[in-house]
Amino acid sequence: MTDLLALSPDELLSTTRAVRKRLDLDRPVPLEVVREALAVALQAPSGSNSQGWHWIVLTDPGVKTRVAEFYRRSYLAYRGAKPKLASAAQQRLAASSDYLSEVMDQVPVLVIGAITVGAAGLPAGNQAGVWGSLLPAAWSLALALRARGLGTAWTTLHLNYEREVADVLGLPADVRQGVLLPVAYSKGTEFKPGPRAELDAVLHVNGW
Repeated sequence: MTDLLALSPDELLSTTRAVRKRLDLDRPVPLEVVREALAVALQAPSGSNSQGWHWIVLTDPGVKTRVAEFYRRSYLAYRGAKPKLASAAQQRLAASSDYLSEVMDQVPVLVIGAITVGAAGLPAGNQAGVWGSLLPAAWSLALALRARGLGTAWTTLHLNYEREVADVLGLPADVRQGVLLPVAYSKGTEFKPGPRAELDAVLHVNGW
């Protein structure tokens, strides 16, 4: 069992940040540590306890490079379409995201969370039931990794090339991807809560 950081539940929840520039690209990540974190993540809820999720863990440099290229291609299109950033905070975020797109293939482990949707595919209407049966477990994985001294960043831009990535990985047609998590040990483990809107600005009691 990997040693865990001395964090209270509230500290763990409020300091699990998107880690990009502080990912340690040179320190190997043992597969067993990822397995430990995934075993914790599998305790997350899923609709009707269906547990239809799948976790594709990528460590092979060639496979990571191919997936990272689709991510980079999508990111560059996204970045090019964004208006010029004004605030210092926006510029820092952009620089951090630029960096991740450039080094994605060098991150020790990439984890793709996916879910079986059946022959009918994704529903045409509200899809909360589908993604609500995958994404809580993916966030639990991020928390479990943080508790073990690793960092990650929630990314979905590769989904613009979901079919191409599925072909690279040999995924069945009825398995849809929901998130890509680059995983590495973090350079330092001291993270602080991020800035957020005031609670009263988004809280509604007994109606809007």
